[in-house]
Amino acid sequence: MATTILAFDFGTYSIGCAVGQSITKTAQSLTAFKSQDGIPNWQHIEKIIKEWQPDLLVVGLPLNMDGSEQPLTQRARKFANRLNGRFNLPVALQDERLTTTEAKSEIFSRGGYKALKKDKIDTISACLILESWFDNNP
Repeated sequence: MATTILAFDFGTYSIGCAVGQSITKTAQSLTAFKSQDGIPNWQHIEKIIKEWQPDLLVVGLPLNMDGSEQPLTQRARKFANRLNGRFNLPVALQDERLTTTEAKSEIFSRGGYKALKKDKIDTISACLILESWFDNNP
């Protein structure tokens, strides 16, 4: 049976979102939610959850290259806990090291410097987080 999954690239100013499903193990960019100091408009997230009806939520976990936590790590965990508490859906955390760098590279290769918009970077980062989750959860 297919499982629908929403992934989030947490940030203090913007939270990227992507959707994927377990059969094809592919992800598609959806949108980026503006956030105020890491707090999103929960109604916007609720709307996308109602629309896609996911079975699982995946939140990117920002870690340093050596695997240690950074200040944003705890905030991403808190966001994941709030998603679980508000929507009563299971939430998985996925290492997101280098996803922003990879997203910028992908966007730049498609459209050059002018294509590097923050919301695009965040949504593609969410796709990469979800694809990484699929790779680690066959």
